[in-house]
Amino acid sequence: MTIFFYFLLSLFFLLSVILCFVILIQEAKSLGLGASFGGDAGDSLFGTSTAFVLKKFTAYLSGIFLAGCLLLSVMSASLGRKSALPTPVSTEKTQEAPKET
Repeated sequence: MTIFFYFLLSLFFLLSVILCFVILIQEAKSLGLGASFGGDAGDSLFGTSTAFVLKKFTAYLSGIFLAGCLLLSVMSASLGRKSALPTPVSTEKTQEAPKET
């Protein structure tokens, strides 16, 4: 379970980086970071509907990000509980051997 948690954590980190990149690429009122890649308002990767495509993609990524946050939160809480459990102690009474003097 721990390896699976760290695998999901690394995927979550990658998702965070992609989400940041997609948000920064979107055109703002002043054309934002999209203009720094050499394109103007007329040139776009997906044609004239670039803004719509990026908004939809950002919405899907943010939904996956939210679900990932919740999943990793639940998994880390369960991993924390497993490591904090005390070791079971036997309830049977044991007789000690008498000490020799």
